[in-house]
Amino acid sequence: MQDLRPEFFRRLDERPDALFYDAPRHESHFDADGRAFVADANAGLVRPGGRVLDLMAGVATHLARSDAHVTALGLNAEELALNPHVDEAVVHDLNVDPHLPFDDGAFDAVTCTAAVHYMTRPLATFEEVARLLKPGGRFAVAYTERFYDAKAVLAWRASDDAAHERLVRAFFAASGAFAPPEVRRHEGAGGTRVTWLSALRLDPCHPV
Repeated sequence: MQDLRPEFFRRLDERPDALFYDAPRHESHFDADGRAFVADANAGLVRPGGRVLDLMAGVATHLARSDAHVTALGLNAEELALNPHVDEAVVHDLNVDPHLPFDDGAFDAVTCTAAVHYMTRPLATFEEVARLLKPGGRFAVAYTERFYDAKAVLAWRASDDAAHERLVRAFFAASGAFAPPEVRRHEGAGGTRVTWLSALRLDPCHPV
């Protein structure tokens, strides 16, 4: 997983993502048990009143608490407007421009749910997330085996569950800004498997 070649991040559908997501998508890659699991796992990410960035967001943000200030960054403004957790919506394609339009240290936590497999420039994106997080903040990535084949990168489509986890771990490690992630796994009554990884943003002055 150390050799993350550019060809690993090609997709079956290389049209602009904005076209693929032009119409709102209301379906979820998670079942009800999976959504509850991710919300519970995310519960400890931020204190009351903290600031959360939901990366590659849609109609749902998986947070158990409603007292955080949530900024959602996604590709479809209508989806973001339907998301009941969102306080601020930003339409931005990070696969086109991985530089995110926020100040350094703007967030206490960042989440990315059911979307890491669509990142075509994941190393740049994880580095940007590290820039946006306060030291001691956390980046939580959750995914299931369900995804849109046309937009998932080759490295994901050609891998199994164990390789998916190794891939996400490699993204965290390659950024040089995160501690080794905590991992939780869940399998719902319907057989849907969910993996959640959360990594601490290191203080560059006091790395572990």
